[in-house]
Amino acid sequence: MPDTERGFSLRKLRYALWALVVVALGAVAWLGLISPRLDNLADAGTASLGRGDYRLAATDGTEFSQASLKGKASAVFFGFTHCPDVCPTTLGDVAGWREDLGADADKLRVFFVTVDPERDSVEALRDYVSWVPGVIGVSGSPEEVAKAVKAFRIYARKVPQEGGGYSMDHSSAMLLFDDRGEYAGLIGYQEDPARAMASLRRLLDS
Repeated sequence: MPDTERGFSLRKLRYALWALVVVALGAVAWLGLISPRLDNLADAGTASLGRGDYRLAATDGTEFSQASLKGKASAVFFGFTHCPDVCPTTLGDVAGWREDLGADADKLRVFFVTVDPERDSVEALRDYVSWVPGVIGVSGSPEEVAKAVKAFRIYARKVPQEGGGYSMDHSSAMLLFDDRGEYAGLIGYQEDPARAMASLRRLLDS
C-alpha cells in the first residue's frame, strides 16, 4: 500500500477511535451524572413520591404541603430565580402547554418550588412566575425546602462561583401528579411538544 493511502487509512482509524471514545464518555456521563438526576425515580420507586411533612408558602397565599397535590392534577418543577437557562425555558414551555390545552389549561396546577430559599422569597418568586398564568411559586425556610427536595427525590446542589457567589445544580424534569396526589409520570426538559402534550392529556383525562 502506498504511504499516502496508508496515512489516510491511519487517520480514518484514529477518527473512528476518537468517535468511540466520545460515545463512551457520553454514556458514562449519562449513567453516572445525568441519569441519577432524573429524580432518582427508577431505583427508589414512585409510590411515596411527594409525600412528607414539608410545609412551604405559596405565592397564591396558600400552604404547599403533601395535601396540595390532591383535588386537582398538578405539575411540580424545582428551580430557582437566578437560573440562567433551564428554568426560564421550562416556564416558556408551560406557557406553550397552557395555550395548547386551551379550555383545559385551568384543570392543571403548576408549582414552581425553589431550590434556593436563601435568595428566593415568596415575593421574588411571585414576580418571577407572574408572566405565566397558572404557575404558583413555592418557597420557605431552608429546612422545609430540604424536606420537599427529599420528598420529591430531587437532585439539588449549591455550586460555588468565582467572586463568592453561587449557582444551583438541580433536576430539570417536571413531575406530574393526578388529582389523588399520586405520581403520574414526568415531562423531561425540552421534551418533544407532542409527547409533552400527550402526557398532559393523559393526566387530565385520568
